[in-house]
Amino acid sequence: MEQAAILAGDLGETPAYRPSLRARLVAAAVRRWGPERVQPLLRAIKVRGMAMYLPPSPGHVMPTSTEGLGKRHKRGGGNLRAAVFGINDGLLSNTSLILGVAGAGAEARSVLLTGIAGLLSGAFSMASGEWVSMNAQREMFEHQIEEEGAELDRYPEEEAEELARVYEGRGIPLEEARAITTKLARNRDQMLATLAREELGLNPDDLGSPWGAAASSFASFAVGALVPLAPFALGAGRLALPIAAAAAGVCLLAVGATLSLFSGKSAIKGGLRMLAIGAAAGGATWGIGQLIGVSLA
Repeated sequence: MEQAAILAGDLGETPAYRPSLRARLVAAAVRRWGPERVQPLLRAIKVRGMAMYLPPSPGHVMPTSTEGLGKRHKRGGGNLRAAVFGINDGLLSNTSLILGVAGAGAEARSVLLTGIAGLLSGAFSMASGEWVSMNAQREMFEHQIEEEGAELDRYPEEEAEELARVYEGRGIPLEEARAITTKLARNRDQMLATLAREELGLNPDDLGSPWGAAASSFASFAVGALVPLAPFALGAGRLALPIAAAAAGVCLLAVGATLSLFSGKSAIKGGLRMLAIGAAAGGATWGIGQLIGVSLA
């Protein structure tokens, strides 16, 4: 309050507050998905006091009751960011593919079939790669938790003491920490979950879903790849290619601006940078397609 009074005195008459477009977009995302899932956006615009409504993160002083132990929040925003990148990948790759084939002089039907093949192959490739990666990660985490469980069964007292030392290092008096871990040890599942969180940094309830990650990757890539394909699918004729290029350009601007919400950088610069990358990729494949088309003619 004192700081606010000083600032008010410096400003004189307080101007009407008008949130920026970035702040309004982040606020809309918070209302839609909740603060936990959009933490990267909140951090990018330097929101203060997040700890007041989010559970504690690793490194904070631990609570002094068993009800609050080990309940670390999920690191939100990853799915949203992955979806944006997936759309960007589909948009860039299929636009470049369509421009390359069109540059070689292919008919609209051939371009359409090529674009569909590019959408499906790219989406399945992304989905399978994400499934393999997420499944391997989950199996590794499950193995680590199983090893921790074996140690807990063999050395219950030593594991309880080790956990108490962890809490002591975070500000809880040792005897009080020992009392907490003794109470936790009465429930083997609760004790193992807490050990996994505190010693391994893993949340047993949130190890990631391979099928969910695969479906998300497939859908986001397909959405992006569909943008340059739509004019050909809708039978736009000679206008299909310029419409596809224009639509892809607009979407690249939007994707670049959206990614700026995570970085806190300028939305205009982010959009123009993404557009430049897409233009370079599309122009290169168009030129290569023309050269191949001429050589095969």
